[in-house]
Amino acid sequence: MPAKVILWTDYVSPYAFVAKAGAYDLERDYDIALEWRPYTLDIASFQQSVEARDPHHWRRVRYAYMDARRFANKQGLTLMGPKKIFYARPINAGMLYAQQHGVFRAYNDRAFERFWKRELDAESVEAVEALLSEAGAPPGFSAFLAGDGGAAHDRLREEAEASGVFGVPTFVFGGELFWGGDRIGLLRERLDEKGVARR
Repeated sequence: MPAKVILWTDYVSPYAFVAKAGAYDLERDYDIALEWRPYTLDIASFQQSVEARDPHHWRRVRYAYMDARRFANKQGLTLMGPKKIFYARPINAGMLYAQQHGVFRAYNDRAFERFWKRELDAESVEAVEALLSEAGAPPGFSAFLAGDGGAAHDRLREEAEASGVFGVPTFVFGGELFWGGDRIGLLRERLDEKGVARR
């Protein structure tokens, strides 16, 4: 039976974006069941609202994007900083809908790429619905988000926080958290230590 690894992620996190390829590699290299789950960040709570940011916070934000862009450039990815703070519940709930309809990878790749090229509004239900359709999912996302899908998204967020998650990407293996794409190497070491087979 494959070992279970959970990956908490958010489409509007630059660090989650640049960790995607590493997560795919992890799944390719090890006999694991990698469960992608949305964790919608409340960005203003830890980076402050745009209006409330002082020079110290702006330096942190500028550095974070410079750092993430370094990783993006190494992968040939386009990473353009967003023009506003997004509350990404629609695009992240779209992940659950895509998984339900067997089109996760197609949606995941498009959602990350389009958002970071400023070609997708993460808050627009209509834009997410169109992206899901392009990925091969059937109509019905709006009702999903308004009903069981939105509720599932919110329950998962509570579950993440109860397990200690505070940011993305966070990998969880055997109850141990590995925060950040730069911790994938440590996770690989742990998988090896626990005897998880390589493919």
